[in-house]
This record gives sequence, structure tokens and C-alpha cells, in this order.
Amino acid sequence: MRTDVLVVGAGPVGLMLAGELRLGGAEVVVLDRLPRPTTESRATTLHARTMEILAARGLLEALGTPPNDVMGHFGGVPLDLTLPTPYPGQWKVPQTRTEELLQAWALSLGATVRRAHELRALTVTDTGAEAEATGPDGRPVRVSARYVVGCDGERSTVRELTGADFPGQDATRELIRADVAGIDIPDRRFQRLQRGLAIAARRPDGVTRVMVHEFGRAARPRTGAPAFAEVVDVWKRVTGEDIGGGTPLWLNAFGDASRQVARYRDGRVLFAGDAAHVQMPVGGQALNLGLQDAVNLGWKLAAEIRGRAPDGLLDTYHSERHAVGERVLSTIRAQSTFLLGGPDVEALREVFRELIDPAHTRHTRAHLAGLISGLDIRYDVGPGDHPLLGARMPYGELDQAPDAACRKARGVLLDLAPGSPSAAELHAVAAGWADRVDVVTAGFRTADGPSALSGARAVLVRPDGHVVWTDSGAGRPETALRRWFGAPVS
Repeated sequence: MRTDVLVVGAGPVGLMLAGELRLGGAEVVVLDRLPRPTTESRATTLHARTMEILAARGLLEALGTPPNDVMGHFGGVPLDLTLPTPYPGQWKVPQTRTEELLQAWALSLGATVRRAHELRALTVTDTGAEAEATGPDGRPVRVSARYVVGCDGERSTVRELTGADFPGQDATRELIRADVAGIDIPDRRFQRLQRGLAIAARRPDGVTRVMVHEFGRAARPRTGAPAFAEVVDVWKRVTGEDIGGGTPLWLNAFGDASRQVARYRDGRVLFAGDAAHVQMPVGGQALNLGLQDAVNLGWKLAAEIRGRAPDGLLDTYHSERHAVGERVLSTIRAQSTFLLGGPDVEALREVFRELIDPAHTRHTRAHLAGLISGLDIRYDVGPGDHPLLGARMPYGELDQAPDAACRKARGVLLDLAPGSPSAAELHAVAAGWADRVDVVTAGFRTADGPSALSGARAVLVRPDGHVVWTDSGAGRPETALRRWFGAPVS
């Protein structure tokens, strides 16, 4: 096979990237070693920024209305995640459903997904890559690609074959978990008992997910899932309850390892999701971080392939997302201490509860809520002093969202002062980029509070939803259009 991009890994991140690449006009082949999509639903939480992205691509309709809770947590301490967004809080969607949705979308856009194909060898040159996989019949399958993206999880084969530097620390503590049918125990939300941490949640289908950590118990070297007997023993020591009569449907262990690949882009090889960063999956942040990696990368890599990327655009994937990942991993390490630390962290947890209590200060709570939800991400996009520069565009404040442009992952130049002399000039300037940027006229919704768009009459938004120019002190629109979308059509 020959393709523009070979994506290794057909989990949520690889499928999201495949769809984004197709929207940008790049050919993509996705290989996955599993013969069929996994039935394990490891991550079930989608945060506000990810929900905004799915809405922009027109994917939320298929999900219906998932269960929502504005209350999340920071290291097990309850935290109100309410912020200005149409999708505040946590949205519960089984990972199996997320993968099903993203695969159908990617396939509908023309992506090729090959399952039961395990990557065995990878040769990378300055001009492309040659990959060899074992197909479902055991025979070798060769793929030639201009770029390879590893989306193949924390034990990434792409990372191993390329020898990518992956600094960080291994797990010292772990949670073991199981989905168990046929048990009747109380629900527990991060309950800290004398001997450990216990979590239990009964699903609508009657299956209970249990997670447990025994204080002082070190992470064990594992080559597979823990035995159910181990979960039963640890659960009983921590809670006093016997769940041994239940039927285990899925078993898993995860630790507090924290590693990040040194370069998200190394020539023709790139990494996204858990292949780029390994962290304890606290509050669903790992899945959301990976999906947002894919959306940041997709349009840039597609522009590079189609010859429309300005110099250095693809390298901004590393500079932007490595910094975001580093910050999230640092936060997760702090949460791991709160979660798995023994009685010695109780005093610190109590002080923290006071700090995030809205009765004392709303700023700390909002800061942490923005960090967990992904709504506070701001990239360095160049000069200018408008507070929206580099931040995600709050489309919910407009009376008309640019749905067509968003669904096609195109740039958007928003005209917020229609009929003005400057608006006519704006439309004329943008004509040179009409093949990749849409000009959309919009007004403001009636709102009680101040708008994040105050003072702006025009705004340029990238395909990933981040603002890269406003008419307020950020120079000429032509400069921003060239920087992010390449040269105009003559």
C-alpha cells in the first residue's frame, strides 16, 4: 500500500487523527494489531473542550445526550468544573462508543482502517517511511508513507522501533480495577479508608466497576492483567467486603508512571496520545489529552502534505502540544499523591479543600477546572494583546456558529462588524485564501455578562478552534493568514 500518512493504532486518538487528516485532504491508512475493536471501556469521561471539538465536527448528534455531571475531582477531592462553555463538567461516554463513533466518521471520510495488522518493522528516511506489518493471514504487508504517526498507546511499537527518547519515571504505586457482575456493594467515590482507597460505581447494566489501592503497596511488574483473586483480596483488606462471588468481566491495573516523549515530531515520525505521553489515567484526562493532540496535528500535517503549509507549521505541533502535555502530566502527578498517598497527605488534602471552596475563593476553583477540562489551553500565536489570542474560540457567544467550516476543518475569519468599511476590506483580503479559509459574518448573543470577544470586530480561527488573530492590536490579517495558512492563491 502507498499512502500519505500511516497511522499506527485504531484507538480513539488514531481514529480522530484519521478523520482530521481526511478533512484536510490527506490519504491515510490506519493499522491496528487487534482483529476487531476492543470491548474494554477503559476511559469513560469526555471533558468540556473535547465535547466542543466533537460538536464542531458534527459528531455529538450521534451520541445523543450522555450522562453529565458538573462535579469532577482533583486527586479525589470534589471539584466543580462549571465554566463558560456549552458543555460544562464531565460527560460519560464508554470508550467503546467513542471508538465506534470515530471509526464510522473516519471511514465515511475515506480513511482506510486495517485491523489484525501488527507492525513489525519501520524504516524511516528523509523522504518517507517503509513499514512492514504481519497481516491477518500471517503474511507480510508493506506500507509506504510520507509520514508515520504513532497512536499505539503507552507500549508504542512505533516508539520502540524508532528508539524515541522517552524520559520520565516508572510507576511506584498502582490502582487495580475490575468490572464485576453479580455483586451488591455500596457506591464509593474516592473513599479513603484506614487501609487504602476504594472506588465503586454500579452501572445501569448492573455491572460494578471497582478500583482499589492499598496504602504502602508498591506497583508490581506486570505482563498482563491482575488475577481476580488479587482484586478480591486487596478489596477485602481495604473495605472488609467480599466480592469473590461476582463474575469478573474485565481486569486491569494502572500505575502512576509519568513519561513524555522528548520530541512529538522527529522528521517523518510523529507521536500522539499515550504513545507521546504516559500518565496515570485520573479523571479521564489521558483520553482527552490524546484526542486534542490529534486535532492539533491533523490539519497541520494535511497542509504539509498538500504543499500549503508555511515554513515551520508542522513543528508547532511539538512546541504547542509538548508544553500542554508537560503541564497535564505535572498536574496528574500531584493528583496521584492526593489519591494514593497514605494518612500523611490528609492535612494537605484538607488545606486544598479549603482553597477550592467557592465560599473562600472562586479563582482557584476556576483555574483548576480550566486545567482539567482543557478550556484554559492557550498557545503562543504571535504578537497581540487581546485576551482571546491563542485561546479556543467561544463559538457559543455568537448568534451564528460557522458549522460548515468547522465540520470541514477549515479556517474561519469571523466578521463581527458587518457593513463597516473595515469589513469590506477584510472580505477582499481573505479572497486569496478562499480555498482553505471561510469568511463568516456573525453577531453576538444577548448575554448578561461581558463577552470574551469584547473589543474585537474580526477574528481569525484555526481549524482546531484556536484564535490566531484579532483586529485589536495583532497586526494585519494578511500576516496571520500567511503564517497559519500559507501563501494565497494568485
